[in-house]
Amino acid sequence: MKKLLFAGCLTLLCIGCTMPPPVRVMTFNIRYGTASDGENAWPKRSQLVFDTIISNAPDVIGLQEVLAFQAGELCEALPDYEFVGVGRDDGFGEGEFAPIMFQSKILKLVDCGYVWLSEQPDLPGEKAWDAACPRMLTWVRLGFKRHPLNSFYVINTHFDHVGKKARLESAKLIRQMTDVLGGKPIIVMGDFNCGPGSPPHEVLTADRGNLAELHDTHVVRGHSEIDAGTFNAFEGRRSGARIDWILFNRRFEPVGYEIDRRAGEGRYPSDHYPVNAVLRLLPATWSGAM
Repeated sequence: MKKLLFAGCLTLLCIGCTMPPPVRVMTFNIRYGTASDGENAWPKRSQLVFDTIISNAPDVIGLQEVLAFQAGELCEALPDYEFVGVGRDDGFGEGEFAPIMFQSKILKLVDCGYVWLSEQPDLPGEKAWDAACPRMLTWVRLGFKRHPLNSFYVINTHFDHVGKKARLESAKLIRQMTDVLGGKPIIVMGDFNCGPGSPPHEVLTADRGNLAELHDTHVVRGHSEIDAGTFNAFEGRRSGARIDWILFNRRFEPVGYEIDRRAGEGRYPSDHYPVNAVLRLLPATWSGAM
């Protein structure tokens, strides 16, 4: 459980110094590249995925359903980003990744790790509870190159699409991690395969009355849940649940948010819409209302 405890990790704040610029964050399920998707197969839309990321210019990206060959293509197409991720089946290159990419000109990697969403979180490839697949998360601690005393944590994940118990227990596991981190700046994002109001969403956003509690950017920014679905099935639909979230604790202030519904070349880049947020890091002393 060492990875869960973030042993020895300390975030230092330069109180009174200039705070870093806002962080542009994206979560994007790019659809696994070996799927039999016909006209929406990966080779026909990969450049659109790359162009979508480039046009949004995120500082941090949480991706889901990335296979090893897609990881290689992403790194080649996005040379300004560093890639942190492993395959969920073996902890190396087999199975889907839930990687984090970050803009290397702005940010630096301080620490990172991987947790499998199971009762044995250090063991790769475990199918836990009622899950159909092994599931995992990637976490990083990132520092600002021009503001070296400021850093923040990012957790990126992909919950199971079948197991209700697996999704709930996965949320509890992440909540345990964020509670351990306490008031350190935290962003949690991914494809959660369930919507707002679901038990996993309630677990993750439960009121703790302190800096550790998580908030949903979509909700805080005042967006409606009507036609807010993030799974589009390559058809541009907006119905259904908003299953792709960006959550943050109160060490951040959300100053921007968007579900990117743009299509190009007569197609959508993925069967999920990318979700973007702009989060401004706040001093540790901040305790105002959201």
